[in-house]
Amino acid sequence: VRRTVAGVVALAVVAVAAVLWTAPERWYPWDTADFPAADASLSPAQQRVLEVVEREYRDPRPATFYSEGVDEAWCADFVSHVMRQAGQPFTNPHSGGWRIPGVYTLTEYYQEQGRFAPIGDHSPAVGDVVLYESGGPVGDLLVGQHTNIVVAVDGDTVTTVGGNEMGGIRIHDLDWADDSAVLGFGLLGS
Repeated sequence: VRRTVAGVVALAVVAVAAVLWTAPERWYPWDTADFPAADASLSPAQQRVLEVVEREYRDPRPATFYSEGVDEAWCADFVSHVMRQAGQPFTNPHSGGWRIPGVYTLTEYYQEQGRFAPIGDHSPAVGDVVLYESGGPVGDLLVGQHTNIVVAVDGDTVTTVGGNEMGGIRIHDLDWADDSAVLGFGLLGS
């Protein structure tokens, strides 16, 4: 019995190590960037998004706060909350509410608004929303659809903040041009 338990524990450790080894950096359980300093060249809309994202990053709330009490994957809920607080509210095409809880519907929303830019058609800017498609190194089991917000840009590298990343709000640097999971960007309105 002890050998069986030890074998199961060893297998679990190897599985977790394999997931972390093959997962994109945005899924690591630690932050990979510092929150950027404010840039005076940002538009008022970009400044508002950055202020809200920083406030939520520094003082995060429970996941159900962003999802109006619903226990669900909440990355799109987080983006919906930030945009609403920054004066860029969404209108859910299914419910009419401010919250769009699914990445697929969020992508459709941006497409219908004429504010979706596929990868390769746009260089991201602060306040844009990164939209990730299903799949990844370990399939939909770990890396399903996901979304987060651009808070800084440096060439092909962006710094993003997202909710529901390893159970919290995380900040990461992302080489968006080389990340095969990036579907495109939801563009910030004016």
